[in-house]
Amino acid sequence: MLKTNLIATDIKQIILQSRETAIRAVDFQRVLMYWHIGKRIFEEEQQGQERADYGAYLIKELAQQLVPEFGSAFGRRQLELFRQFYRTFPIANAVRSQLKLTNLPIKI
Repeated sequence: MLKTNLIATDIKQIILQSRETAIRAVDFQRVLMYWHIGKRIFEEEQQGQERADYGAYLIKELAQQLVPEFGSAFGRRQLELFRQFYRTFPIANAVRSQLKLTNLPIKI
């Protein structure tokens, strides 16, 4: 019985470590998704002649199309934050290296 308890303890630790690794991987991919969305919006805006007006219109229209399918996490304000995130970190490798320096789950 004692040996079974030791094995169960080891297996529980394996499960907990795997869960934590999976959470970090998902969080990391989510942050990269936000970055790529921000990049796409920013690049599209740069082609518009009236940047401020076009940007507001673009984000509003995108939010109207994305929210019904993907929920409020892709609403107007979130899309603006994604764009700002890209503008703050325009180099993807910089984002990756910053995120890898922290061992904490990433929340944006």
